[in-house]
Amino acid sequence: MFGQIMFPTNRFDELRREMDRLFDAFGTGMSRRPFARAAAYPAMNVWDAGDTLCVEAEVPGVSKDDLEILTVGNELTVKGRRGPLEGKWAYHRHERGTGEFTRSITLPYEVDADKVEAALDNGVLMLRLPKAEAAKPKQIAVESA
Repeated sequence: MFGQIMFPTNRFDELRREMDRLFDAFGTGMSRRPFARAAAYPAMNVWDAGDTLCVEAEVPGVSKDDLEILTVGNELTVKGRRGPLEGKWAYHRHERGTGEFTRSITLPYEVDADKVEAALDNGVLMLRLPKAEAAKPKQIAVESA
C-alpha cells in the first residue's frame, strides 16, 4: 500500500502484551484489550520464606486433575480449567468464569523445579518452590592483602 510504514510487529505485539499484563496486574482496568479483566486470574500471593518461595493461588471450583503447574528458571505458569455446573440450568446470574485459564508470573529467583511441592485445599493452591542453589546467598571470605 502507498504510504504504509513497516514496523517489526512482533516486537510491538510483545510490548503491547507486556503493558496489558502490567496494567492487569495492578488492577487499574486501563488495559487496551476490550473486556479486559481488572485483575489477573487466578489471584496470587508470593512471598519469600528463606530458602523457599511460597505461592498461594485462589482456584475455587478447580480440581487437582484440572491443574497444570510449570516452572522454568524463574517463570511460573499455572494452567487449569473450571467447568460450568453439571446439568441443564437456567442461570439468573452467571458471574463466575468458566473455561480454561493460564497465568504466568516472573519469580524474583530461579527455583529448583525438581523439588517444587503443590497442594490443593478448599480451592487454594499452595506451592513451595525451593530456590535454586545459584539464587541462594553465598558467604564470601575476605582475605588480607
